[in-house]
Parts: sequence; C-alpha cells; structure tokens
Amino acid sequence: MCELLGMSANVPTDIRFSFAGLARRGGETGPHADGWGLSFYEGRTTRSFHEPEPSSRSQLARLLRDMPIKSCIVVGHVRRANRGRVSLENTHPFSRELWGRRWTFAHNGQLKGVKRLKLGAFTPIGTTDSEHAFCWMLGRLQGRFKTLPRPATLDRVVADLCAELHELGVFNMLMSDSRTLYAHCGKRLCYLTRRSPFGKATLIDEDWTIDFARETTANDVVTVVATQALTRDECWTVVERGDMLTLREGEVQVLSGRNGSAPAT
Repeated sequence: MCELLGMSANVPTDIRFSFAGLARRGGETGPHADGWGLSFYEGRTTRSFHEPEPSSRSQLARLLRDMPIKSCIVVGHVRRANRGRVSLENTHPFSRELWGRRWTFAHNGQLKGVKRLKLGAFTPIGTTDSEHAFCWMLGRLQGRFKTLPRPATLDRVVADLCAELHELGVFNMLMSDSRTLYAHCGKRLCYLTRRSPFGKATLIDEDWTIDFARETTANDVVTVVATQALTRDECWTVVERGDMLTLREGEVQVLSGRNGSAPAT
C-alpha cells in the first residue's frame, strides 16, 4: 500500500514537519520506495513536485523539507508500486484542469476492473488504475455539471462517486478542486486537527519535536490527513471504512458512506 498525506488550513501553512515523517517512509522506515509527489495549492492552481525515486533519499524531497512553502491545501503521496511501472507518469498526485481549476488526486489501494469503466474527455497519461479512476471521476463530474457547482452539491456527488469506486477494492483517496480537500477511506485513514491551545508534537519516524504554540496564532486551524498517524503524542481520529471527509479551511465534516452526512466529532 502507498501512503497519503493531506493538509487543509484556514491560513497559509507549511507542511515541512508532516512531510519529513512521510518522506522517511518512502524507502527508509517504510517500503514505499517507488516514487513520491507533493502538490501545494496557490489559488486555483498548484505548485507540484514529483520523482519516481525514494523520497527518503531524494535531494528534492530534502529541499522541500527545508523550504517553508505555505499553502492552505496540500496533497502528498509516497508510492509502493503494484499497478503500473515505476516512472514519472505513474507518480502521484495526478492533476487535470476542470471548470478553470486545477484538480489534484492521489490514491492508494487496488481497484479490480476499474479500467473497464468508460472514460469521458479525460485520458490517463500513465498506466495506473489510480489515474484511470481519477479521469473517470472527472469525466462523470464534467458530464453532470457544466460549471462548478456549489460546495455542498459537489460534496455529495464526489461522495457518491467514491462509493462506486469503493466497491471495486481498496480506495483510499485524496482529491482537491482548490476549494475543498476530499479524503475517502477505503481501508485505513486518520486525521488530526490542531487549533488553540497548541502544544508540542513529535514525529514517529524521525527525532523531531515541534512546539506549535511558537509557530501559530490563536486563530489558526490546521487539519492533517494521513494513511497512518505521523506523530506519537497527539490524538489521531480513525476514519471509518467507506466514509469521506470534506475539509475546508481546516474544518472537517464526515460524509458517511452508510448513513448519510454527519458532522465530525
């Protein structure tokens, strides 16, 4: 399985701390050595970095760890290949333009028969089942809406599409349209919201402790989503299988794949 990393915040925030933990799992503390990617939203578009190399040994990944690029939405991924060769075109996150916005998508898991799903106007560049699923989702959205719908309307339709893909296998996913970060749990996913009063946190995969009280203001709200917890001394919330999170400005809502929508607790 690959691993995911996402962030939603109400103010531009750098993700160096969390990415440092994820990057170590890319071939050092974890087996995800087949590529990595990180996309930072800036307005409606992204600044993206990809390599088909282990993130734990990447000079570019090390540079990003030391460079405080600030964003309100971030999507990251370290890959352990099971479908599609190790190559740049098969490295997540994938991206496409729809309704004048950059959409970004990262996935871990396997989707049996997904390539039998008919595509619309969006065509994969690589050979992964993940990119095929992404193109299928965007095609369905484009076919249903001529222009960008309201967030609440889009939330429900994205959740329905995720539920369809969930039936094909393991569908752990992060996706964003620059307004909202969507996170669907197919097998394993968790999240953590940091807000005032802020405390200290220590990474599981690296000897790095940070005091967020020194790095934030009282009004900051930041939520981090990951396949597995990244810190050892914070309380991560486990997402139920089949549920989807919508994250806007750091706040989380859970859309249940079983019982309709309900607010996060």
